[in-house]
Amino acid sequence: MDGNDVKPTGGCPVMHGGQTSTATSVTSWWPNALNLDILHQHDSKTKPFAPAFDYREELKKLDVEALKDDLRQLMKDSQEWWPADWGSYVGMFARVAWHAAGSYRLADGRGGGGTGNQRFAPLNSWPDNVNTDKGRRLLWPIKKKYGNKISWADLMILSGTIAYEVAGLKTFGFAFGREDIWHPEKDVYWGAEKEWLAPSDTRYGDVADPASLENPLSAVQMGLIYVNPEGVNGQPDPMRTAAMVRETFARMAMNDEETAALTAGGHTIGKAHGNGDAANLSEDPEAADVTAQGMGWMNTKGRGIGRDTVVSGIEGAWTKNPTQWDMGWFELLFGYEWELKKSPAGAWQWMPIDIREEDMPADVEDPSIKCMPIMTDADMAMKVDPIYNAICQKFMADPEYFSDVFARAWFKLTHRDMGPKVRYVGPDVPAEDLIWQDPIPAGTTGYDIGGLKAKIAASGLSVSDLVSTAWDSARTFRGSDMRGGANGARIRLAPQKDWEGNEPERLARVLNVLEPLANATGASLADTIVLAGNVGVELAAKAAGHDISVPFAPGRGDATDEMTDAGSFDPLEPVADGFRNWKKKDYAVSSEEMLLDRAQLLGLTANEMTVLLGGMRAMDTNHGGSKHGVFTGRPGALTTDYFVNLTDMAYSWVPAGKDLYEIRDRKTGEVKWTATRVDLVFGSNSILRAYAEIYAQDDGTETFLAAFVDAWTKVMNADRFDLK
Repeated sequence: MDGNDVKPTGGCPVMHGGQTSTATSVTSWWPNALNLDILHQHDSKTKPFAPAFDYREELKKLDVEALKDDLRQLMKDSQEWWPADWGSYVGMFARVAWHAAGSYRLADGRGGGGTGNQRFAPLNSWPDNVNTDKGRRLLWPIKKKYGNKISWADLMILSGTIAYEVAGLKTFGFAFGREDIWHPEKDVYWGAEKEWLAPSDTRYGDVADPASLENPLSAVQMGLIYVNPEGVNGQPDPMRTAAMVRETFARMAMNDEETAALTAGGHTIGKAHGNGDAANLSEDPEAADVTAQGMGWMNTKGRGIGRDTVVSGIEGAWTKNPTQWDMGWFELLFGYEWELKKSPAGAWQWMPIDIREEDMPADVEDPSIKCMPIMTDADMAMKVDPIYNAICQKFMADPEYFSDVFARAWFKLTHRDMGPKVRYVGPDVPAEDLIWQDPIPAGTTGYDIGGLKAKIAASGLSVSDLVSTAWDSARTFRGSDMRGGANGARIRLAPQKDWEGNEPERLARVLNVLEPLANATGASLADTIVLAGNVGVELAAKAAGHDISVPFAPGRGDATDEMTDAGSFDPLEPVADGFRNWKKKDYAVSSEEMLLDRAQLLGLTANEMTVLLGGMRAMDTNHGGSKHGVFTGRPGALTTDYFVNLTDMAYSWVPAGKDLYEIRDRKTGEVKWTATRVDLVFGSNSILRAYAEIYAQDDGTETFLAAFVDAWTKVMNADRFDLK
């Protein structure tokens, strides 16, 4: 038998995976095949609701105060099956919310608490998320009661905010509006490791250099939210850990002050659990037996609850009053000297020397028993690192300032992936505009759109100029955290105006033409850039003999430098754009995989990606005027030529350099065109070729034009949340 033969294992005539081969998918058989699943992972078929279901409409029916009252009651309603520490769940739900939100990373906007993804693998079974499954089950009666009027994503984040409120913190606010997903985001890259908690060395170029952490990752090890609480690779060294903390939290969009506040405030309530042997825990939720009903990490040889709970392996509370918002973390950390000890579970932790009994927290079950408080290596980092230490001294001198900084940082942590403030819903949305929300002033709609279109068409700018500029402005959108996009016209501001992918000289030339037109008509430049792109598409269609109208919705505003956190936009810089056949340099990841990543962030399907790329090649919009993939004798015209010639068997495809190819006439050997891997994949990948063939058919033009206009409009309006 060769490697493609399979042998049934039993007499059942139904094929259901009972094969000797371990291959279970196309990509298992052909691991180098381009996997398009990431473009369709949240298809409407996964949703349990009718197509007309609108979560934001459901939110209008929600009794917010009743919900918050129920959550407040839950915080002190200890359950026998999973008893609350000290009779309070504030620590539990602060952790549920933190670990939902804390997976966010600035590099690609993925992760975070905005989708309820903690319900699914791998997050539901990460080692760092031990027992968050219990928190979600404690929330279930409330979710059951309010049904579709509250998403899991909103409920989990709100539970943490209410926990801090119950503990005594004046919170900064809360916004509803997170819509649940119904399928795990399996294609998010969490790292290349094949085992949980593999040494950090595997994701760092040099573990001594935190900045060498592989992009787009932020956590130091597979299965952790941020850093290892025992130290780098489990070896305590607070100064080394401080450097790791600084880099990791920066990749979560936090500065040093926010990081110090979150560390202190995060450990002001609740405790770490490690009073037992982790080897006695059952499988994680995803691997557990069906009788576990989706829960995992149950103790198989003991109580496994209360004082005998094992989570991180570290054992103890950080303050003497772990259910109250106070300055206790600072008082203990800076009031005592600390030494390294091992927890009952064998984890490294720091414990105070000669602590007074009145500064010791009580046992979680018996208040007459006093227990030793602890600090993790990350806590000690706040003391030994001079920058963090200075920030902590400032907090200690002004407790109200600390509370305000933490409340704001908590709000940022739990809302960072929601995007602009226009997406916020509810009575507790803060009135203040925050720079990390990428504020944009309201635009106008009362100008003469037809007149502006005529001025743009007569401006002398080429189809390529118009389409490329609009595309570059809009392509920054990331559906992962709802940042970027054409609204705001930030393409004219630093840092975007200087990005190599935006061709700064060409961009400046085009904007110098469009800006006076915008000013003369009263339109925003953001609207004018998008409208110019639409004009370019219409002119290109006309050049191909077709009259089309591209939909346009006015109302975009123009952001200013003062409204723009320039540094936070650096990660949005495109390092490759297959739609314009460009990449900044060679990367380990293939060009076609980088195209998929861009398409997924833009919210495109495989078909939309296909039609957009083919149309843009025909309109000659490649970066720098490159002719790779411009398979047409009519560049600048919106034709189906790209697909027609891509699928024409009159040509052969010959390597001509790294990632470059020549398209030759089979009979004469004449080089007809050149191409990149991104072009060839639309003929080599069976799924993408099937789409390409639709548009290459003799009757494909009408289908192509309609699909291109729809996909183009989708990208141009991706950040227009006011239209959704």
